[in-house]
Amino acid sequence: MPRIYLCFVWHMHQPCYKDLVSGEYRLPWTRMHGLKDYYGMVKTLGEFPQVKQTFNLVPSLLMQIEEYAAGKAEEPFLRCALKPAEDLTEAEIGLILHYFFQANPIHLIGRYPRYAELHEAWKAADRNVRRALRVFNAQALRDLQVLSQLAWFEEEFLEQDQEVRELVFKGKNYSLEDQALMGRKQIEILRRVIPVYKEFAQSGQIEVSATPFYHPILPLLCDSNIAHEANPHVPLPSRFRFPQDARLQLERSIEYVQSKVGVKPEGLWPSEGSVSDEALTIAADLGYRWAATDNGVLAKSLGRTADPSTTYRHYRWRREGRELSMIFRDHYLSDLVGFVYSRMDAATAARDFLERIQANCQPLLSQGRDALVPIVLDGENAWEHYYLNGRPFLRELYRRIAESDRMQAVTVSEGLSLVEGETFDHVAPGSWIGANFDVWIGFDEDNRAWEHLLQARETFERVSPASIAAEDYALAQEELLIAEGSDWCWWYGPHHHSDNRVEFDQLFRDHLANMYRALRLTPPDGLSRPILRTMAYTLHQRPLAPIHARIDGEITSYFEWLGAGIYRVDGRGGAMHGQRFIVKELQYGMGNGHLCLRVDFLESELASLAGMEVRITVNDVPIRIRLDDPVEVLEGADAARVAFRKILECSIPISDYRAFVEVSVWQNGLPLDSLPPDGPLEVLLNEPEEWTA
Repeated sequence: MPRIYLCFVWHMHQPCYKDLVSGEYRLPWTRMHGLKDYYGMVKTLGEFPQVKQTFNLVPSLLMQIEEYAAGKAEEPFLRCALKPAEDLTEAEIGLILHYFFQANPIHLIGRYPRYAELHEAWKAADRNVRRALRVFNAQALRDLQVLSQLAWFEEEFLEQDQEVRELVFKGKNYSLEDQALMGRKQIEILRRVIPVYKEFAQSGQIEVSATPFYHPILPLLCDSNIAHEANPHVPLPSRFRFPQDARLQLERSIEYVQSKVGVKPEGLWPSEGSVSDEALTIAADLGYRWAATDNGVLAKSLGRTADPSTTYRHYRWRREGRELSMIFRDHYLSDLVGFVYSRMDAATAARDFLERIQANCQPLLSQGRDALVPIVLDGENAWEHYYLNGRPFLRELYRRIAESDRMQAVTVSEGLSLVEGETFDHVAPGSWIGANFDVWIGFDEDNRAWEHLLQARETFERVSPASIAAEDYALAQEELLIAEGSDWCWWYGPHHHSDNRVEFDQLFRDHLANMYRALRLTPPDGLSRPILRTMAYTLHQRPLAPIHARIDGEITSYFEWLGAGIYRVDGRGGAMHGQRFIVKELQYGMGNGHLCLRVDFLESELASLAGMEVRITVNDVPIRIRLDDPVEVLEGADAARVAFRKILECSIPISDYRAFVEVSVWQNGLPLDSLPPDGPLEVLLNEPEEWTA
């Protein structure tokens, strides 16, 4: 009987946050995700021995985890978390307040009432440190120090470790002893990360694949002009062509991962799924047996649609005497796990996922053909958006797979041996995002970063190893390899936003500056100036006047929404890429005892709105609306008025002047977008007398 073989590949990665000269970690995210994701994602599989998976490990991540586990990592955020609150300087308090609330407000902060209370106090102080100091006394700060760390702890520890459970149960008024215990438990969790991969890899339940050492975009290292083949219209910087660096990053990756987990990685997830014939040639030369990328690349390579009949198999890339097996991730299904199912309950999401897979595979199965379904995605960033860190979803998913008589979860290497493949001799250059390299090259910020990198690389090339101490030359090379990583340009340009973009920019330039200093050279002046030009921002303006809107779905006049409150997030994006944005902004206000809401959609999405569902939730009461002509109210809104043509307008009776509002857009039972992106917006509506004051 034909079968469905599921190949999950979880990509585990963080860039090198360590300044190799100062020895200090500039950002805490390796440690935070080390507490929450890397150990538990593997350990959960122990409950389902029939379920096998592939975990892709980046050496720059393992290197940092090892240093944290040994207690050798110097990191200001951890120092501030462990320092007695009474001894904190004002600068340290400022660091704590600015960084310790950088967490999902619902699933990480909201899980702990005292943490949520402190978050509200910080927002009430308008995120102003001096103003917040009136509220954040030593006890409040210590509660924040403890809870901001506990929120990132792995579920196993939160549920089963007695000491951690007692910390959670205590909830507030933490002592110095509690604070110290929190620090010790962090080391205990981090020490388990690398051993759990080694244990499960040697048992055969997981396969470990690898990525180039510092996560560079291999095709661009080989030849940055390849970006023109992927997108002929992209403006490029000066040509960067150092394939020897691509080879070194790959070569060191194999050696390092094998030394840490005890198994040689035979598979390759090239950074961001970025491939080219030249990059694959180097990988094949070094002994990699398989590589993975996106089925958008497959479509361009084959010149036809990448549907299940083409995606659900493997391919044998052969060129100039080299060969490599390849799988191409189902882009849509992988993104459902990454961006959509976090908004659904675990059982519904798991059922929907597997039903979609079975429906996709049915034509293949009916032909007597097995299906190999590649699901490849980030193994860390999605889970903070899920209830209980996604563990209920994963357990429900794995249980259903284990109980299925038609499905089997296998490692990639197993899948290659079980399902027939096809041979081809050219892979279209591209990445998992748009089957091109536009995220990392082409925009002004990206191109200036590449110019800095090229200048540094050419400088390094001119320096003779004999002219400088061996340790300094090695340091210079290491800093250069780190600067070749993809993460810096991930945050340049308009595609993604992070509260830490400034730090990423500074760290990229510091890595290059450190290279020059190690070579006893003066860094170029340009490295002292920020590369960043644009920043995403949130606009939230309270209402200034009552609303006199005609609820007809049209912008009838300029004046009907004049004075409305406005909520808008520009440049939405984060560490994860691929979410589709539909909503442009929300306007709101009071009019004749009604809460009036106006939803504006992005111009680029207007043509695709027909049939979509908009859910407007006011104080936990939902209104479900199908965008059609005429608009159809599916649920709620007995006393409300709704209209949609170019905009969506809604008028809802309300008796209070304070409400919590959320707008979300759904398609085929799946959530696509929401505003605000993380929980309801608190709407404060001016009392009538305020309008005439």
